Amino acid sequence: MSTSRHLRAGTGRRLDPRSARRRFVAVTGLFWLPVGLYIPSQVLLMTERGMSLAVVAALFAVHSLTVSAMELPTGGLADVVGRRPVLAAAGLLNLAALTVLALGTTVWALAAAMLLMGSGRALSSGPAEAWYVDTVQAHSGPGAELRTGLARAGTACAVALAAGTLVGGGLPLLLGLGPDIGAATGGVVLPLSVPALLGAAVGAGYVVYVLIALPEPPRPRTTLSAVLRGVPATVLGGLRLGAGDGLIRRLLLTSGAVGAGLATVELLTPGRAADLTGAPETGAVLFAALACAGFVCTAIGSHFAPLAARVTGSGEHAVLASIGLSAAGLVLLGVTAASDGRVALALAALGYSLIYLGLGAAGPNETDLLHHRVDSTVRATALSVRSLALQSVGALAGVVAGALPAGPPAWLLGGAVLCAGALLWARRPAPRPPLAADPLHATEAAAGR
Repeated sequence: MSTSRHLRAGTGRRLDPRSARRRFVAVTGLFWLPVGLYIPSQVLLMTERGMSLAVVAALFAVHSLTVSAMELPTGGLADVVGRRPVLAAAGLLNLAALTVLALGTTVWALAAAMLLMGSGRALSSGPAEAWYVDTVQAHSGPGAELRTGLARAGTACAVALAAGTLVGGGLPLLLGLGPDIGAATGGVVLPLSVPALLGAAVGAGYVVYVLIALPEPPRPRTTLSAVLRGVPATVLGGLRLGAGDGLIRRLLLTSGAVGAGLATVELLTPGRAADLTGAPETGAVLFAALACAGFVCTAIGSHFAPLAARVTGSGEHAVLASIGLSAAGLVLLGVTAASDGRVALALAALGYSLIYLGLGAAGPNETDLLHHRVDSTVRATALSVRSLALQSVGALAGVVAGALPAGPPAWLLGGAVLCAGALLWARRPAPRPPLAADPLHATEAAAGR
C-alpha cells in the first residue's frame, strides 16, 4: 500500500490542507516561543550561578554535541515510530531542560539541562514539518501545494522568537524592581530564572497540543528491537539521498553555506555591538535589539517566500535570489566593519536586515523543493540530514572566523561562502520523480499501489 493511501485509510479523521496548515503553524510557534524566552537571560543566569565564561562555553558545547550526535538517529526514529510521539517526547525533554536550567545551581545540573535541551532539539528537528507534508499529500496527492504552509510556519517561528526575546529580556528587569525573589526562595529562583520557568509552562502546553491536534495514521505494531533495527536503516537511506540526487545535494550544500553565514554573524555581531556602544552591558542591549530585528526580518522573508517563487519563476530561482540577497548583506557588513561613521552604521544595519530577510525567503522554498523530492519513509531523516549540514559547517566556520584577525576578513569570508551557496542554483536541475527509501517502495509508489 502506498504511503498516501495508507494515510487516507489510517487516519480516523483526515485533515484538509488548511486545517493542517493552521496546526503546523501553531505547533511551530509553541515550540520556538520558549527558546526566545530564555535566550536573553541564559548566559547571565549561568554566570549569576557562579559559572565562568569558560564553563558557559563548555555547557554550550554539551548542547551542540548532543544535537549533532542525535540529529540523524532521531530523524530516523520519527520515520519509524511516527511524528507525534517523537514531538511529544521533544516537548517533555525541553520542559525538563528549562526547569533544570531555571533552578539548577551546580555545573552538573546545568550540564544535565543542556544535555536534555540538546536531545529535545534533535528530536524536534523535522517531525512537525514531516507531519504537515504527509497530511497535505494524503489529502491532495504528491503534487500538493506546500510552500504557503512552510512559509507561514517559518514566519511563526521568527515571530515567536522575536516576541519571546522581548518578553524574556524585559521580564527579569521588571521583576528586579519588586520584592527580592532570590531572598524569598533561598536563591533557588532568581529574576533571571523566570523566563525559563515561563518557557517550561509554554512547553507543557506544547506537549498537550501535539497530542491533541496532530493526528496521524496508526503504524504497524513494533517492538523496541525492531525500532532499533529500523532506525539505522532509515538513517542510511537518508544519507544516500544526497549521493543519489543532484537537487538534494545542492540543498545540503546550501544548508552548509547558510550555516557558515549564520555562524559568522552570530559570532561577530556581539563584539561589534559592544565596540559601537563602548561597553559590554550596552552592547548586550544593542545585540538583543538586533536579534529581535533579525527575527522580524526572517518572519517577513518567510511570509513572502511564495511571492518570491512566483516573481522569479520557480523555487530554484527564488533560492538563488534569496541566498544572493543574504550574501550581499553579509558582504555589506564586511566592507563597513572597519568604519564607525553614520553612513557605515546605516549600511551595516541594512546589511544585517538583508541577511535575515533573504534567509527567511529562502527557507520555505528550499524545504518545498526537498519535500517534493522525497517521500514519507525518509522525510524526517532528510530534514535531519539538512539540519546536520547546517550545524556542522556552521561550527567549522565559527572556528575559522574566530581565528581570523578582527575586521573585514571574517565577515567577507562568510559572505563569500553564502555567495557560493547561491551560485549553486544558477543552473536549474533536471526534474526527477520523488525518491523513496528503497527501490521496492519507489516501484510501488510509481505504480500507485
